[in-house]
Amino acid sequence: MSTSAPVAEHDPPSSATRPTPPRRGRLGNRLTAGRAVPMVPAFLLLAGFMLGPIVYSVYLAFTDKAIRGEGAEQTEFVGFSNFTDAFADADFWNSVVLTVIFTVISALLGQNIMGMLLALLIERAHRVITFTVTAIVIAAWILPEVVAGYLLYTFFSPDGSLNAIITAIGLPPQQLLFSAPIFAVSFANIWRGTAFSMLVYSAALSSVPSDVYESAALDGAGPLRRFTSVTLPLLRPAIATNLMLTTLQTLSVFGLIFIMTGGGPARQSQTLPLYTYEQAFSYGQLGYGTAVALLLLLIGAVASMAYLRLLPEEDKR
Repeated sequence: MSTSAPVAEHDPPSSATRPTPPRRGRLGNRLTAGRAVPMVPAFLLLAGFMLGPIVYSVYLAFTDKAIRGEGAEQTEFVGFSNFTDAFADADFWNSVVLTVIFTVISALLGQNIMGMLLALLIERAHRVITFTVTAIVIAAWILPEVVAGYLLYTFFSPDGSLNAIITAIGLPPQQLLFSAPIFAVSFANIWRGTAFSMLVYSAALSSVPSDVYESAALDGAGPLRRFTSVTLPLLRPAIATNLMLTTLQTLSVFGLIFIMTGGGPARQSQTLPLYTYEQAFSYGQLGYGTAVALLLLLIGAVASMAYLRLLPEEDKR
């Protein structure tokens, strides 16, 4: 009786049959030098049209470059002089305060709260109401900024629709473009930009599983408790993202305010974009105006980092 050695059921593959790992190039496993060559033209275009203006703007912020006068004939490097001049200018700080007020009222409060309320409304409303509300809100959003500015200017003007409505119910006429222009332009930005927040929150609400609400209802949670304990925690990433995007968009609003008030009267609605425009083009100080624009960019970067801290850790990866 002959005996034979037991044969292993799963012999390890020999080196001859083992698959060869992909060859690693200098730029990684997939992006090799040969594959990167077709990307060179796109990279050069991005560098020329995006990186180039950014570098040139940073350079201008440290010079006395001007449209007319001494700075136009010969540009000199002035270091941090433009920034120190801005910090010493009362009009600059007035614009900073107005920018914060405008952003808080129209972006953080107005657009986000109205967008959330409209998203909740169209989620539970009849299809006709949903279509009507969505069409009206999006129509205001897709209007060009110049057109929206003129519409809201006529609405708030002394002979406009607002005074026609309030005088019809027995209230005295108002002149918000002169008495409280920052609130008038904040309302205009809410009217125009709420559609974006509504669409973001509608998409986020549609991704919430219905069984979560059913479980909360079985536990005795009412509508308000379900909203605060279920909806808001699940929408936390969407809320943080929307806050960041609406804040950055509002910080850069120029045309709407310029058409409605021009920054006046007496600089009562002159936010930082309008202050930058005035210094750079009305007064011709390109270097100083660019320095103020970089400060506005820094404010937006700080706000973005603050909002990113609101995101859950798993959404930051």
